[in-house]
Amino acid sequence: MANSLRGEVLNLYKNLLYLGREYPKGADYFRSRLKAAFLKNKDVKDPEKIKQLIARGEFVIKELEALYFLRKYRAMKQRYYSDD
Repeated sequence: MANSLRGEVLNLYKNLLYLGREYPKGADYFRSRLKAAFLKNKDVKDPEKIKQLIARGEFVIKELEALYFLRKYRAMKQRYYSDD
């Protein structure tokens, strides 16, 4: 059980690290905040609590994806439509 959760946590960390490359405040800022968040919860042993933290991380992934799509949409709108 612990090994499967460990794999999920590592996969979550990798996905967040990948998504953080385009973060508006910079990749270094995102990486330091991500590392601090994971280190804060490194001593959690309860499988239910770990699952809750993984769910929160997946929510953050969805929010980041929405942020990036919105940024792309705004850039395209700005290119093709003038503010006249």
